[in-house]
Amino acid sequence: MHHVHQFHKSDTLTKQRRVTTGARRINDSDQKLIALRAVMDSWTTIIATIGAILIFSCIVKLVEGIKAVGSLPGLRIPAEPLSILGILLPETEWNPGLLFTWTWRKNRNVYRHYGRDTVSIVPFIHGSPTLHTRSMEVTRQVISAGHNSGAFGKTSSMGRALLRTVNKIWVGEQWRKYRKIATPAFNNETYAFVWEVSKKLYAEMVSVEGWYSKDVIEVPSIQALTFKFTLVIFASVGFGFPFTWSSSPARQGDMAVRECFETIVRTNIFAIIAPAWAWKLPFEWVRRTRHAYDTMRAFMQSQVSARRKDMRSESKKKAARDIFSLLVQASENKGGKMGLDDKEVIGNMFSLMLAGHETTAYTLSATLGFLALNVGLQDEIAAQVQEVTRESDNGVLPLEDYGKLDKVLAAFYEGTRLFPSGVFLIREAKQDTILNVSDGGESRILPVKKGTHIVVDMVGIQPEEFRPSRWYKKNQGDANEKEELSESEEYTAFSVGPRSCIGRKFATTEAMCFLASLLRDWRVEPLLAMKPDGKVETQDEWRERVMQATISFTMGIKNVPLRLVRRV
Repeated sequence: MHHVHQFHKSDTLTKQRRVTTGARRINDSDQKLIALRAVMDSWTTIIATIGAILIFSCIVKLVEGIKAVGSLPGLRIPAEPLSILGILLPETEWNPGLLFTWTWRKNRNVYRHYGRDTVSIVPFIHGSPTLHTRSMEVTRQVISAGHNSGAFGKTSSMGRALLRTVNKIWVGEQWRKYRKIATPAFNNETYAFVWEVSKKLYAEMVSVEGWYSKDVIEVPSIQALTFKFTLVIFASVGFGFPFTWSSSPARQGDMAVRECFETIVRTNIFAIIAPAWAWKLPFEWVRRTRHAYDTMRAFMQSQVSARRKDMRSESKKKAARDIFSLLVQASENKGGKMGLDDKEVIGNMFSLMLAGHETTAYTLSATLGFLALNVGLQDEIAAQVQEVTRESDNGVLPLEDYGKLDKVLAAFYEGTRLFPSGVFLIREAKQDTILNVSDGGESRILPVKKGTHIVVDMVGIQPEEFRPSRWYKKNQGDANEKEELSESEEYTAFSVGPRSCIGRKFATTEAMCFLASLLRDWRVEPLLAMKPDGKVETQDEWRERVMQATISFTMGIKNVPLRLVRRV
């Protein structure tokens, strides 16, 4: 019995221990659960606090932004469309996108929606409060009067972003020096040279492309021709580089310079906004982009060295007056007021060549696209060209007849007006100031806070109809009656104010020669595509598909497919 009693006692103790151990385990689990809940509660509190702070800061930013634009009606969105965040995020109703004034111009036109020519955009997460205007009166106040008074100036933040792309270009206050150095290269002698080189290059293009033996030519993208044409012209005339239609120099047999430009144009948004570490990402397109910039930099450095050597030689005592030579001459005076270092020379070379050929190429493509849709207008322009060339030997276009081709020039002006390369003119209020704006048809004084951005919308500033006749001479018999277009406030495609485009006559000269030569020989038609249902698209469908804006270094037009039919 004693042994049985001991056994039961032992068994009871064992059970008690098990219960105690189990209780301890439950208590430990409870404690862990309680601790976990405490941690979660603390994180919830932290997240809620951070969220409340962010919401509060967004509200404060929104309220301050509305005050900065004088409570002017407009968009209230997370990020300013021209900010880095606005560019990176996909286009939605809450993120209009970089070209929203173009993409929204028909169905969601902000000016029409708010019933005024100047509207505000106030971001509540990222970016500065901004005024967008299509008013020429406000433009004059900001660009001309604002520049003279110091109330408005170039925005420094965008200048810093662009500096990443081309080292040193025409931004900040240095633009005055750069412009003063380059201006002597843009003269009548240069324009005459541009005209002659353009005529020869057009003939070379026709020969190399094999057009002489063809009556119909299909061009999947006219940009393939216009970009090549304008690059060769600007590189050979402005910089003296040995470019021709069939060849361009390469860096030690590697990527061709023309290929570098194509890569840089496609990836320039990445170049502007990407941090330094992004350039080292192991992606093929990043590697190719980096290689294109490195190749261009090396090519330009070699050209600077070669030109400097030529200019120092005894046989080159007479100073050349092309853009490149003037920049290199300035680099020889590094310590002087107008001196440049090599980075500035290369940066200016790069920006001038890129912007100088891309803008004209896009405009030529847009102009030909519009003319393809307006056969009667195209034939009217071609008739003028044929009438002018009939009086010359072998149908050539002498520079003396430039003024007689006003319909060709007007068509190009319309192309630049409807697809302006500089889609925005951006200025920043350098001090608290005011603007006189139209509010529902009535004039009002709008207070503008220091730091507010003012964006002149070059797309919204003019009507959308392609009508070159708006630039024709009012009285065809009186050549003096036509206003010089470059001085007209109505014409804003080459910018306005003291920073208007220095190369506008260069661009119009090469464009005039190209258009006159092409329209003299060929009728331009839309190259219609086949739809999925097997039917050929209509011209209206072609227009809707093709005549759309795109953005690279500047605003341009999407690929324009054309059909060229020989004139008889």
